[in-house]
Amino acid sequence: MGFKKLGERPIYQGHVISLAVGQFEAPDGHEFDRDIVHHPGAVSVVPLLDNGDAVMVRQYRAPLDREILEIPAGKRDVAGEDPVVTAQRELGEEVGLRAEKLELLAEFLNSPGFSDEHSYTYLATGLTECASSPDGAEERAMQIEHVPLARVPELIEAREILDAKSIIALLLARERLSHR
Repeated sequence: MGFKKLGERPIYQGHVISLAVGQFEAPDGHEFDRDIVHHPGAVSVVPLLDNGDAVMVRQYRAPLDREILEIPAGKRDVAGEDPVVTAQRELGEEVGLRAEKLELLAEFLNSPGFSDEHSYTYLATGLTECASSPDGAEERAMQIEHVPLARVPELIEAREILDAKSIIALLLARERLSHR
């Protein structure tokens, strides 16, 4: 396309994200700046019980100042760790489950207009219980809920599920299972 990144100037380094101003050159030679949020990436998991229910969490999200219903998820904050390993770890930490099988449903870019966050989402089956280890105040207070996959479209329409990763993963899980 002819665009070229010329450089980047760090602005902020936080616990999870960093912020930079990137300098770029357009195909016509015009130089411009863009704010860039760097994120280590994330995984999310649709834990599917034998009865067809997805295990979800109702968790407080500080930027929204409210609780939302979402699938288990977490940051890829261990350098070089395979996303499947991260997904298995997050599944155990958040909802106390281990999957016999993790199938990749999709990879997606969350907000490519300003962030480099790259996410992986999985379908987890063959679930067995394991010890959970909630991390942080939000996880210690979250509630686990079982949601029939059949109800997902209705819950999305009713705005009970608003989280993008959850919508993507749950609808893809329904689609995947409809072909089995």
